[in-house]
Amino acid sequence: MRTLKDSEKVDYISRCLELAILFEVSGYPKPGNIHRTADFSETIFEHYLASAVAVEPSFRKAAKQGTKFLEGEIEASELGVGFLIKDAVNRMLYSQKGGNTLLGAIIILTPIAAAAGMINGKISLLELRKKIKVVVESTTPKDAIQTYEAIALVNPGGLNNSKELDVNDLKSKKKILDQGITLFDTFKIAAAYDSIAYEWVNNYSVTFDLGYPYLIKELEKTGNLNTATVHTFLKILSEVPDTFISRKVGQIKAEKISIKAKNVLKHGGLSTATGKQLLLEFDKTLRDPKNSLSPGTTADITEAVLAINNLMGYIP
Repeated sequence: MRTLKDSEKVDYISRCLELAILFEVSGYPKPGNIHRTADFSETIFEHYLASAVAVEPSFRKAAKQGTKFLEGEIEASELGVGFLIKDAVNRMLYSQKGGNTLLGAIIILTPIAAAAGMINGKISLLELRKKIKVVVESTTPKDAIQTYEAIALVNPGGLNNSKELDVNDLKSKKKILDQGITLFDTFKIAAAYDSIAYEWVNNYSVTFDLGYPYLIKELEKTGNLNTATVHTFLKILSEVPDTFISRKVGQIKAEKISIKAKNVLKHGGLSTATGKQLLLEFDKTLRDPKNSLSPGTTADITEAVLAINNLMGYIP
């Protein structure tokens, strides 16, 4: 990838992240999820497309804040990650009628946008990961409050169950401010039951160490972005039980679903007739009226993987 001029950087970063969301939601047949050939009863493919376009300005703002840090205009603690997350969630909700489409994606992608903006010249994997660490570890109590407010807007299943800090509890907000608890601190608590929070506090280990190398390998092997996307989704799901599912129906069920994902890959996934048939059958088993078996967190991490791939210069 060529070295970016300062005038191009912010636009490039925001488009890379928007495109990552579009790539991920278009990938099919991702088991249990919405994609170009499958909808839920109240949320459909087009809702995700509208959301992806709607949140791009928030990613643009995040990248711009990163460039301000690079130029010495602000400190890392002044990036405003909580504001940026809340801004994106509001844009998502106002852009379509399908409800919460991208909360997890917004939370995992916003630090990537800001971090990419903080890099001088060509974006590298090593430098991007270093800057992501700076972004998340520099968050403030105000960021925590604003992110809690963003989460409360969509009321996602299972995220309100923390006994220590509840996103809907005013006392929790007061505790955050009184004790100086940062957004990073709150995600340390949530990391035990939410993979997005886990990524935050572990420097995006699943994204960089598992998902991205696997995506590159699949792109080289298959030459097909859709196949590589679906296989990467399955790979992440096979090794990291989906925490959206575990919060809904329990860890044991989530682990059984991961075993099934591993079996699909073992038989070739979309690359073989047997693997494709197993994938289609797997997809059917994950579709229930309440969508409680939908690997939504896996989709969010897959979006982060695709975003990094785009930032590294991938062109479809």
